[in-house]
Amino acid sequence: MTNAHRMCVAFTVATLSTAAAVIYVLFAARRRKQHKSSPCYLHSEQKPQCAAFKRVVADNSYTPFKHLINDDENASNSHPYEAEITALLKNPLPEIELGTEIADLEMKDSYVWVHTEMQLKELVDVLSEERFFAVDTEQHSLRSFLGFTALVQISTREKDYLVDTIALHDFMGILRPIFANPSICKVFHGADNDIVWLQRDFHIYVVNLFDTSKACEVLSKPQKSLAYLLETYCGVTTNKLLQREDWRQRPLSAEMVHYARTDAHYLLYIANCLINELKQLDNENSSSDDKFHFVLEASRRSNMICLQLFKKEIEASPGESSALSLFSRRVSSHGFPSISNEAQIQNIVRQLCTWRDLMARIHDESLKYVLSDQAIVALASQPSASHSEIYNTIAQADINMEMGVNPLIPSPSPVVCSHLSDIYHLLANKLDNDIYSVILQKCLGQNGSCPLSIFNYALLVNSNLRPTLAYKQPGPKNPKQYSRKASRDLFVQKFSCKSAVYHNCRIYANDGRLLCYCDRRKLEWYLSRDLAKLIDEEPPAIMLLFEPKGRPEDEGNDFYIQSKKNICVGCGEGNHYLRYRIIPSCYRIHFPEHLKSHRSHDIVLLCVDCHEVAHAAAEKYKRKVAVEFGIPLYLQRVVHPGQKTEKQIEERGVSPLQLRTAAMALLRHGPRMPLNRHEELTEV
Repeated sequence: MTNAHRMCVAFTVATLSTAAAVIYVLFAARRRKQHKSSPCYLHSEQKPQCAAFKRVVADNSYTPFKHLINDDENASNSHPYEAEITALLKNPLPEIELGTEIADLEMKDSYVWVHTEMQLKELVDVLSEERFFAVDTEQHSLRSFLGFTALVQISTREKDYLVDTIALHDFMGILRPIFANPSICKVFHGADNDIVWLQRDFHIYVVNLFDTSKACEVLSKPQKSLAYLLETYCGVTTNKLLQREDWRQRPLSAEMVHYARTDAHYLLYIANCLINELKQLDNENSSSDDKFHFVLEASRRSNMICLQLFKKEIEASPGESSALSLFSRRVSSHGFPSISNEAQIQNIVRQLCTWRDLMARIHDESLKYVLSDQAIVALASQPSASHSEIYNTIAQADINMEMGVNPLIPSPSPVVCSHLSDIYHLLANKLDNDIYSVILQKCLGQNGSCPLSIFNYALLVNSNLRPTLAYKQPGPKNPKQYSRKASRDLFVQKFSCKSAVYHNCRIYANDGRLLCYCDRRKLEWYLSRDLAKLIDEEPPAIMLLFEPKGRPEDEGNDFYIQSKKNICVGCGEGNHYLRYRIIPSCYRIHFPEHLKSHRSHDIVLLCVDCHEVAHAAAEKYKRKVAVEFGIPLYLQRVVHPGQKTEKQIEERGVSPLQLRTAAMALLRHGPRMPLNRHEELTEV
């Protein structure tokens, strides 16, 4: 190629590059200009749930969820099958025989994709003839406020069924009698979420459940994840990252289909293996005076899950908990520029959280899809004057995320782009105090910009039931004081015991001597098996009908024959408390079994403040023990040859929490992570 040709090619490439850059700038500028008055994106984007669902059990309003009512005696907030589940708890089915042989392990290529009402009815006919079947669900939560079930996997001994719950959303009630049939055992793994999701979406309630996760608890397995069970019993490995895929897409990819089938297909075989192990323990303990029955205990724990009820999380003030959390984290980690603007920033954070909560409900989007936490902090810390500055602030805040940008979440989101003027007026303090009414009428009113849907219609109809907005309340003068108070209140709300720990129920031996104090559950366990009789109702007390294996006086220990108060043992606080282990779990796991099982000597109740003091003292003492006895608290950091530095030599290692955090970040965001951050986490 001659020099003239080279110059010509170079000139052409440069011209095209310049033209592309100019076009991009003009397009971005035009897009920002259109954000002022662009219509709601939902007019042009058809979301699967809006297109396929004609009715929903749970909408996005602030009204409580109404459960299925079986008869006139049941209230909408009670479990419609409580009687059936309670009967199973009191009198579990005597035998659980799944009978799945090793030959059934092979997963064939064929499966049934259920996507019509007729196919669903045929599936009901098949399941009605079964004594047990395995169930799993796949959820979608990113583009939905409450989330919804996108797929249900059901496996019998002969076939795997994938139920398209998007196409069949309005007909899923056909499965309700099968799932509520107490004579058919439904096998799940980790059913806590699946149970409430089925209630939320379809009013489906599970009766007679065997949860392989609960069986692992009874068997004291080292792990109870499904991935562990699949690898241990079936030699199958799965990519759990597929759980985070967009399960709304149709058709599903071959990889997603295989993953979905795997979770349910092997579950019957795994359950059978676990039941055999439970039976073996029962046989080994058959000669013991201890009446503990391993199979029945696994069944009881499983069916206790069935009594859970879905409940909407409705705050007294929309977005208030998010605002408190954001403000607390921001002050703790970075602080605000000055105390003088603390009240202004606090007010902006609360208003933005309120706006985000309402927008998420109106558009049926998740909070993080509408506006990220870091974007709220950025907008509050640097109030922007123009639409373009708001747009750029949000985009830059999301780019600066530590773990990189999620490609499924555009930044700014379509919600923000369609309603950018709301944020502009909010930051300029041009909105009325009642953001709820202003935004609701602007979006869903007579001339509203957003389309009505089955998800947001109740917001408009029940607008008189709107929650109280409290973002104008003055906060503490000192932001650090506010941070500590907010953190403490959130901790109390999330982690404190929701009910009394000590019920102080009494158990007497058959000769009338007090054996111990216990909770109501243990009392009911003895009564339901006719192992004791009730001798006092308030406070409850029972007398055993057999000679116990041991007595407190035999051990020289009166700990169990003392009543206990539900108060903090440090300061006497009775309004909130949480359990605290005096012996740290890192030491306790190495104790002999007889010191670990059925022992509560080292568990006390502490309020949040005393818990913080005790934890700090325990960490200090752990470091002292580590030095004195040479017990490492941290894992040694991996150092590659030629990369050792003085700083690394001095480092004592890395904590398990740091290891887990780094590993999860690499698994979830590794391919999208900046190279330097990827290398930094890899070196942990």
